[in-house]
Order: sequence, then structure tokens, then C-alpha cells
Amino acid sequence: MASPAPRSVPPGSAIPLWRDRTAWAFALLAVAAIVVVLYATTSGDGPRYSVRIPPPAPPADTVPEVLPMELAPVAEDDARAANARIPLITKGFAAARPFVYSGDADNRGRARDCLAAAMLYEAGDDGKGQRAVGQVVINRVRHPAFPKSICGVVFQGSERATGCQFTFTCDGALARRYSAAAWIRAQVNAEIVLAGGVDPTVGLATHYHTDWVRPYWSDSLEKIAIVDTHLFFRWPGYWGTPGAFKGAVAGVELPVAKMAGLSPLHFGAAETALAEAEVDAAAGEPRITANVPIPGQIASGGRETITILLDRKAAPESFVTLALRLCGTREYCKFMGWTNPVLKPESEAMNDTQREAMTFSYLRDDKAGFEKALWNCAEYKRDDVRQCMKR
Repeated sequence: MASPAPRSVPPGSAIPLWRDRTAWAFALLAVAAIVVVLYATTSGDGPRYSVRIPPPAPPADTVPEVLPMELAPVAEDDARAANARIPLITKGFAAARPFVYSGDADNRGRARDCLAAAMLYEAGDDGKGQRAVGQVVINRVRHPAFPKSICGVVFQGSERATGCQFTFTCDGALARRYSAAAWIRAQVNAEIVLAGGVDPTVGLATHYHTDWVRPYWSDSLEKIAIVDTHLFFRWPGYWGTPGAFKGAVAGVELPVAKMAGLSPLHFGAAETALAEAEVDAAAGEPRITANVPIPGQIASGGRETITILLDRKAAPESFVTLALRLCGTREYCKFMGWTNPVLKPESEAMNDTQREAMTFSYLRDDKAGFEKALWNCAEYKRDDVRQCMKR
């Protein structure tokens, strides 16, 4: 069958003006798009445009290894030079989604204080640095490779001599006290983070370090942000993309014994304390098991009184930890400690001089809903005078 003859425009007719202009417009847009693409992909100076296809998610039971903060033995200048050679990756940079803590008042308070401690002791009394540190903690708690609580993330690995994730939790830094005003500022910044505040400058970073040290993991991660002297990193591949940060947060924060000197909400750390307590051998005290009677302990009707010699060189916050371990889960427990072996009494009965020389006391009475730790501020200065014994 013959093909139909093509239609032609009758003589004297014209293509409607709107069709003519529309066709030209589409043609010009197509040409412009081609020029932009050619320029973007061939120009040595201009940006390169590309479609970023997210890497596929690995099996659900596979997560990256979380390495401890172990530092290579290099001089500060050499560390800075090596860190500067790590390229800054900007491709695929994404800010975190807002995070809102869902726990009840007590759990939220413990989460706030753990987060505030990390922000203050890692970044100092600096708002910009604190926000960056806080964002890393939130990124971690959402990531499947880390614990699912704020305090769990902050104190991960702190029970070991090596392996802590935040150095302040195991290097004795908590023995140093910032001013009450600095602590309150850190708590306020932590509250903002827990209420949905986001620091977009560090993106989805899960690691960071100062530029004068070299953690062994530095070269295996992607450097994505620099905040003053801190460098921030994410995992390469899928584990550094938004799809990986979907972990459900428990909303339950167990009390942390190391926080007891900073936060009253962490005084109830007995359920997380170990069954055994080791007293420094230099103090002349043996290994003590909480459920075994010890010298100076009086048991009567479930009421426990412990008098003990404390290590003068130990951090004052460690006295709380020791008291919680020895009191265990008892409903009523009175713990009294001395650093002066001459003035330490053998029982609860003591004279005025011995009482005046007491270094630390802890009292728990669950039936009365009372729990308090006090220090002899003539020996150990406290920023909060409410933690000082009355003299």
C-alpha cells in the first residue's frame, strides 16, 4: 500500500506564532543545557556536576568496627602536617536531621548531664566547639555501630584502661572542675541539642580529634569538616550516608558512677556498679566484695555503716564510686571515709577530732527518699558549696 502524501501548509497560510515561539524556546533550553554539561565536565576550573547514587546498604548484621582512640607516637608538628595532607571531602555532605530526646524527666536529666560533660570536657567552655561535639554524640547514638543511649555513647569503653571513645572519661579529666557557670552553660547547650538543635557544620561526622594528634583510624575515614583545631570524620561508603543514621534511641539512661560528682541524678549508680570494689593497694586496703562484712562495717537491722581509709591521691569523685559499690543495693547505707589513717575510727563511734577530719560521707535512705554525698572542702574544693560538709 502506498504511503500517504505528507501534509503541507496551504499557500498563504502561516504557522501560529505561539507554536513558533514555543519551539524556539525549547530548542534554546536544550542547547543551553548541553553547553552547561559540556562546560561542567570539561572545564578544569569549574565545578563538576554529577548524580550521586547512594551506595547500597550492607547486610543488616554488618556494622563497621569502632576503634578506640589510640594515638600514633608522633610529634605535634608531624601530626599537623600529616593531618593537613588528608583531603577534605565535600561530596555528599549532608547535615543531620533534628533529634528530640524521648525519655522521661529523670532519663532526660541524666542524658543531658552526660552530654554536657562530653561537650564541656572535650571542647572547653566554648559554645561553637560544644555544639560540634554534641552533634557527634547524637550522630553516634543514631548509628547502628554505637550504643543506643546518650550516656552509653559518651562513656563507651571507659571501663577499660584503653578503649574509651571520649578521652575525658578515662584519663582523669573528670577530677578537674570547671566553674558552676561553665557547667550551667554546657547543660543549656546540651538541652538545645536534645530538643532538636542541629549543628550543620559537622554533618554526619561520627569521629573527631584535634589537629596535633594522629589516631590510628585517621586515614581510614573521610575528613569532612574543620572547626578551629578539631577535625571531623565520617565513615566512607554507606555507613557515612543519611540512610545509616536511623537507629532507634532507647530513652533509658542508666546512672554512671563517674558522673556522680557532677550530677545528683547519677548518684543512684548502684545498679551499674560492679559487684566488687578494688581499693588502691597504696591505701593499705584489701579487695572488698560488697556483700562481705569488712572491718569497720556494722550491720544491724539492714542498716549498714562503713568506715574506710581513702586514697589521698585518688580523684575525689572516685569516693562516690567506691561508696556506691560497697553500699550495693542496700536500702540504708552510711559510708564515711578518711585520708588520714591516724584519725580514721574503727567504727561509727568517734570523737570530735575524728569527725572533723572526715574526708567524705555518703548517706542513702531509700525509705525516706534521701541520698547525699558530701566532701570535706578544706581537703577537696568543690564548686558547689552544697557538696561541702558543715563545719
